[in-house]
Amino acid sequence: MSLAVLRSRALAGMDAPAVNVEIHLANGLPAFTIVGLPDAEVREAKDRVRAALQNSGFTIPPRRITVNLAPADLPKESGRFDLPIALGILAASQQVPGEQMTRYEFAGELSLSGELRPVRGALAMSFAMHRQRDASQDGSAARAFILPQANADEAALVTDAAIYPARTLLEVCAHFAQGSGNARLARHQGQPLATAPNYPDFAEVKGQQGAKRALEVAAAGTHSVLLVGPPGAGKSMLASRFPGLLPPMRDDEALESAAVQSIAGSFSPQRWRRRPFRSPHHTSSGVALVGGGNVPRPGEVSLAHHGVLFLDELPEFDRRVLEVLREPLESGQITISRAAHQADFPARFQLIAAMNPCPCGWLGHPSAKCRCTPEQVARYQGRVSGPLLDRIDIQLAVSAMPADSIAGRADGEASADIARRVERAHALQVERQGKPNQHLAPAEIDRLCRPDAAGERLLQAAMRQLHWSARAYHRVLKVARTVADLAGAARVAGEHIAEAIQYRRALREQ
Repeated sequence: MSLAVLRSRALAGMDAPAVNVEIHLANGLPAFTIVGLPDAEVREAKDRVRAALQNSGFTIPPRRITVNLAPADLPKESGRFDLPIALGILAASQQVPGEQMTRYEFAGELSLSGELRPVRGALAMSFAMHRQRDASQDGSAARAFILPQANADEAALVTDAAIYPARTLLEVCAHFAQGSGNARLARHQGQPLATAPNYPDFAEVKGQQGAKRALEVAAAGTHSVLLVGPPGAGKSMLASRFPGLLPPMRDDEALESAAVQSIAGSFSPQRWRRRPFRSPHHTSSGVALVGGGNVPRPGEVSLAHHGVLFLDELPEFDRRVLEVLREPLESGQITISRAAHQADFPARFQLIAAMNPCPCGWLGHPSAKCRCTPEQVARYQGRVSGPLLDRIDIQLAVSAMPADSIAGRADGEASADIARRVERAHALQVERQGKPNQHLAPAEIDRLCRPDAAGERLLQAAMRQLHWSARAYHRVLKVARTVADLAGAARVAGEHIAEAIQYRRALREQ
């Protein structure tokens, strides 16, 4: 037989579409051609495959080798097709039996010695195979997955996935050899993963009771936060401990978060069920923040999916970079469009931002003197646009710590105690409306967040005095609903509205 067809998968955003790797050996001058819209990494596979086959003791057929990656209009990238190409050549030249290969899918990059190197997106590929299990019409529902040993734990996170890891090309070939006996690959059982992530503790933070309360409200309702204060007030310290307040990740959340990290090539089993905490530098570009590239990859907003995106020194980011946050803050997803194709990535993150009140940082400090002019302060704060500020639910002033508080011992409440209150409030929201308060639609806000008469009067007065937009009005109501949930109140009252208003002080008033 001079033709062999094996199965693999490409990556297209969060999806992993199936790819048929077709290898044909024809008479003529020896040549090695790869077609099917391959990028440079895939075209270079012929050199890696040739060396890996020779160093593994196999013979390269002195014939015209054509590799077709179908469908032809789907872009193919990375070295994941090395393994199926090598096996296809061996099957087509009858050096290895190919009858059983139709029961498997393959992915793996080959070194020149024939060792298998890990690839990106193993979890996404395994998850795509699992989704097609019931809908398949061509038998792929029963297929197992052969891939590098380093990707086994990641791919095995998908329930009931049949994963067969290998270290070398020879191990894979022995799996299909007749009479191989004990040489066959063993199904991977997966390793026990940590289910109780360890986060930094709020008990280490001295003082800042108001900021801790605001972050508790933010965690309970998944609200975004802006912390404004002088240098050394503890803004970064508070933000780094915020993930410890969030409810434990559900199975579907953990799998989605891990899939994004897998596509980016940054997945680690040690971070399983751990809320992502991403803190990009303020020199980051818009593409780094939201994702992109010729073959789109997820950016920081997607890598923070179901976790926290912390932007320190917010005004130091390029304004055009910050503006790209507006859509994912509202929709929870990002679409990267290119001329040939587009990719959708999830971006359901909590934004925690921090900034100084002025260029020198000492505006409002009780002891340090601010030397900035009002024009400089306005210009500095104006780097953060009004539309972006309008989408940040809680805007909080973090005051400087008194000397006696800094010298004293940390005696704050532990994260575990705060997290228990947050989890109760979050469970109440899920029971009532099936989602956190932050994700309520306008009609749901009118139905579930309507305040009493005193609260309505207070909110109307704040609207007139602070010139809030309709978006700001709705966001204050959602924060007030979260405050009421933490208090166990069935209806939003005046005191809940008052606390929510205090959490939305205009930045220009700091």
